[in-house]
Amino acid sequence: MSLALKLGLIYLVSEILLTLTRRSRSKTGTKQDRSTLGVIWLVIAVSVTAGVFVARNFQAAALPHGRIFANAGVMLFAAGLILRWWAIITLGRFFTVDVTIEKDHELVERGPFRIVRHPSYTGVLLAFVGLGLSLCNWAALLVILLPIGAAFIHRMNVEEDALSRALGPRYAEYMKRTKRLVPFVY
Repeated sequence: MSLALKLGLIYLVSEILLTLTRRSRSKTGTKQDRSTLGVIWLVIAVSVTAGVFVARNFQAAALPHGRIFANAGVMLFAAGLILRWWAIITLGRFFTVDVTIEKDHELVERGPFRIVRHPSYTGVLLAFVGLGLSLCNWAALLVILLPIGAAFIHRMNVEEDALSRALGPRYAEYMKRTKRLVPFVY
C-alpha cells in the first residue's frame, strides 16, 4: 500500500468517526450548513482521486528528491491532524460537522482559537498539503489543494456569516483580532 493511500485512509477513518459522532442532533440549535458538508466530501473525494491519477500519469511534474518531500508530507499530515483534533477538543460541544448554532452558543477564544479563527480547517489543509507532498508531484499537489482550499473557503464564509449573526459585535471584534487560517497572513 502506498504512503499516500495510507495517509488518505487515516484521514478518511478520522472524518467518518467525526461524522458519525459529531453531527448536530441539537433540538435547540439552528442548522445553517447550506450543504457545505456534502460539497466538501465530494470535492475531497474527486480532488484526491484526481491527484493520485495525476501523480501516476504525469511524471514530468515529479518533484526531485521525492523521499524528502514524502517524509515532509508525513510530518505535515500528522501535524495537521493533531491541530484539527486540538481545535475539535477545544470547541467541545460546540463542534459539529454541520454548521449549527446553539441557542447558548459561545465564542471560544482559547487554545488554537487565540491565534486563528478556523484552526480545524488549518489542520485539514495542512494534512492535505502533506498528502499532496507524499505523492511527490507538484501537479498532483495543486490538483488536490486548489479545489479543496476553495471548498473550505466557502465553508468558512458560511460559518462566519452564521457566527456573526448569532454572536454579533463580539464575533466582529474577534474577526478583527485574528486571521482565518494562517497567523499574521490569512
